[in-house]
Amino acid sequence: MSDIKQRTSRRKKQLPIYVEKDEDNFYVVECPVFEGCYSQGTTLDEALKNIREVIELILEEKSNYKILKEYNPTEISLHTITI
Repeated sequence: MSDIKQRTSRRKKQLPIYVEKDEDNFYVVECPVFEGCYSQGTTLDEALKNIREVIELILEEKSNYKILKEYNPTEISLHTITI
């Protein structure tokens, strides 16, 4: 098991993920905690699997692991507005 996986498996973190279905019927997913952290899939399950892999790759950089370690929101919510 890699060092990153060992550290993250000790204490699970919940991260926000935005999911949108685009005009081509792809699910586009983004984790706003990390810059440039996005992926897509033809199904929601595939998109979530893909974003998990992207997050694992991002966490190989120490600076991103530090962001994860310091990320401790007390509340997360998503709101929409119509303009």
